[in-house]
Amino acid sequence: MPKQITYLILICCLLVALTGCATPPEPAEVSAPAVEEAVEEEPLPTDTAIPPTEASDTEETDAEETNSEDEGDPTMEMIITSPAFNEGEPIPVQFSCDGDDFSPELVWSGIPEGTASLALIMDDPDAPVGTWVHWVLFNLPADSTGLSEGVTGLGEDGQNSWNQTGYGGPCPPGGTHRYFFKLYALDISLDLEVGATVQSLESAMEGHIRDQAELMGTFTR
Repeated sequence: MPKQITYLILICCLLVALTGCATPPEPAEVSAPAVEEAVEEEPLPTDTAIPPTEASDTEETDAEETNSEDEGDPTMEMIITSPAFNEGEPIPVQFSCDGDDFSPELVWSGIPEGTASLALIMDDPDAPVGTWVHWVLFNLPADSTGLSEGVTGLGEDGQNSWNQTGYGGPCPPGGTHRYFFKLYALDISLDLEVGATVQSLESAMEGHIRDQAELMGTFTR
């Protein structure tokens, strides 16, 4: 019986010793929250206006300049043309001394604002005796846009080199001559008598020409 008690006591001591030597369980690891979770990303607003760059400003300036160029200068260039012939081309024979000898139709545009009257001179600088004057007209209405074929009675006639008033067509002695139709926009109405010479006309126009245009045709004989 004493041996049994002794064994029992030893077993109990062994169990107590084993229980005291056991490693206590480690506490559960608590993971720290991620920094990214603590700081929330603020989404960029989709309707935020993008500030203009230097390039876009330059493009806008270029576009404005282009539009300005497309609109153009309100002041048109003054021109004179004829349905009968183009610039530098032969004048049809019917407008010469070999034909019906009446004036060709003329058309003009771009008369500047402030024009009071128009004047027209037709001459031939290739004549053997010097510039030959074929036609002188002055005090044409400023709002007129041309002259009809064979027109008479519009404006006032000056004197040509035949010492006559009115139109005298191309009539060279031979070869090819140039004939200039010169239109002048004046800021005054001229105080000249009918039959005034081209010299008197040019003197009266001096200092009053706002703009001018010319048309040249040729004639060969």
